[in-house]
Amino acid sequence: MTTSSTYHGAFLTVGMLVTGTLNTLLTKLQDKQCVGNCSDPDPSKREYFEQPVWQTLNMFYGEMLCLLCFYLFSKRSNQVENRDEYEPIVDQDEVNEQIAQDVPTTDGLPVVESGSEPVSELKPVVGWAALLMWIPAACDLLGTTLMNVGLFFTTASVYQMLRGAVVIFSGLFSVLFLGHRLERFQIISIMMVVVGVTIVGLSNVISPAPHSYNTKDGENSEAVDADLWKATLGVSLVLGAQIFTASQFVVEEKILRRYHLTPLRAVGLEGSFGALSVMIAIPILHFAIGRTHPGGYFDAPGGFRQIIDNPSVWQTSIYIMLSIAFFNYFGLSVTRYLSATSRATIDTCRTLFIWMSSLALGWESFNWIQVVGFVVLVYGTFVYNRVLKLPF
Repeated sequence: MTTSSTYHGAFLTVGMLVTGTLNTLLTKLQDKQCVGNCSDPDPSKREYFEQPVWQTLNMFYGEMLCLLCFYLFSKRSNQVENRDEYEPIVDQDEVNEQIAQDVPTTDGLPVVESGSEPVSELKPVVGWAALLMWIPAACDLLGTTLMNVGLFFTTASVYQMLRGAVVIFSGLFSVLFLGHRLERFQIISIMMVVVGVTIVGLSNVISPAPHSYNTKDGENSEAVDADLWKATLGVSLVLGAQIFTASQFVVEEKILRRYHLTPLRAVGLEGSFGALSVMIAIPILHFAIGRTHPGGYFDAPGGFRQIIDNPSVWQTSIYIMLSIAFFNYFGLSVTRYLSATSRATIDTCRTLFIWMSSLALGWESFNWIQVVGFVVLVYGTFVYNRVLKLPF
């Protein structure tokens, strides 16, 4: 490997790690922004930004930027071809292999065997065929919204660790719907992930992080019980959301087995269809639920005012949107120039950086139970992704 290639790989790795870490931390930071009664001396009476639907829309806007990048790169490529008056030679089989491994998501995907058809037999995604990407976009919408709500009640590190449970459901669904056959080491690794996720979840329930921005000093037993209930709810929502995320993976792979679709364009299409779906759902949810629950998750005018009237909220929205776009770009580039396994490894490592950052920011306290769960979870994930081998 040349020096330039080494620097390029390091740049992509650092870029994916930094943008992925910032994405989760910025989302948690946005949750902590006070949007009402901020001058009240009683913290429990202050209102904080809790708008999961608007945050989901923000995520899809970030993915839409990938579609813009796709068209810009395509235009540049065409200009180079026209200028040089020759057709560049591209190893289409290699490209297809990368596409099959690199299913478009906002997070790293566990490495699975693809079994795709040769590129020459794949159909182009034109016309109505592009609407197929609306299906995984709908799964992404449901999963992301549930995770956004779950993040209100969990710490950033626990939230990120629990997302590792997607390995469990993606492995199961790949067998049921894609005809994959899990090998012995994959079955064992999934069992390890189950154990790790369970330990992490219990650590958050047994020792829930105090919602210091929502309570007063000297909490009574009722406040502690409320924190316990919120911690349990947060864990349940994040874990439940992985069912939709795993469904998204399965549908994406199903589509990419039949159609020739570059990952960058796939991410952009999902973002476009997802954003359109959210914009349609916002007024419907407002009139169905939001009007009778002012200030709640589905109060569309209230959520919009909170964004517009608070610079800290709309500014973090822009940063989150950009972090998502760059995270997807770096992730796709890592898979293309390094490997899908490298992407999965980096994505697992960013959980550690999120945890370290949360501790440094004082958002959570150190928990040895969480350490044990994290180690088991990471080891199981690495074995599943063939980064490590079982000693037996």
